[in-house]
Amino acid sequence: MTSVQISRTAPAAEHSDSACRASRHTRVQHLITADEQSLVDLETLLATLPICATGRVFIEVPDASWVSQVSAPPRMVVAWLDRSARTGDPGTGRACAPGAALTRAVTAWADEMLCTEDDETRIDLLGGFLGTADIADHLIERLAVAPERIHAPEQYLRSLGLSA
Repeated sequence: MTSVQISRTAPAAEHSDSACRASRHTRVQHLITADEQSLVDLETLLATLPICATGRVFIEVPDASWVSQVSAPPRMVVAWLDRSARTGDPGTGRACAPGAALTRAVTAWADEMLCTEDDETRIDLLGGFLGTADIADHLIERLAVAPERIHAPEQYLRSLGLSA
């Protein structure tokens, strides 16, 4: 059983192959995060996206041996974040903790890409709790993203006080 909330409201006819190829077709941007524990949920979510989906997928993994092919729509960029190749907080000399690489990458991307009031990016946070909590806090508190726009495993939403 997957912990992903999959709610897509656009009619299926709107996303036919020919409609997605049309230059005037509205494309929805997505921000999706995952880690090594949520790869199955990630594949399930990506399989539900229309071929015209755009956006970014960030996947944090312990080391390069976890990197593999992911089936994402062609207009989406997948970024693998190898913790073993990163350091912890600047000046500490520590290794990168789980969730830290994901948080740094996603908050930097969000600061650049989610900068307009009318932004309608769909946000799905599937990574571990620490990264998800930090990312959700940044999106809500610094970028004024409405909490209901953030989709994450239900237990994380409850812990963050975002559950309905």
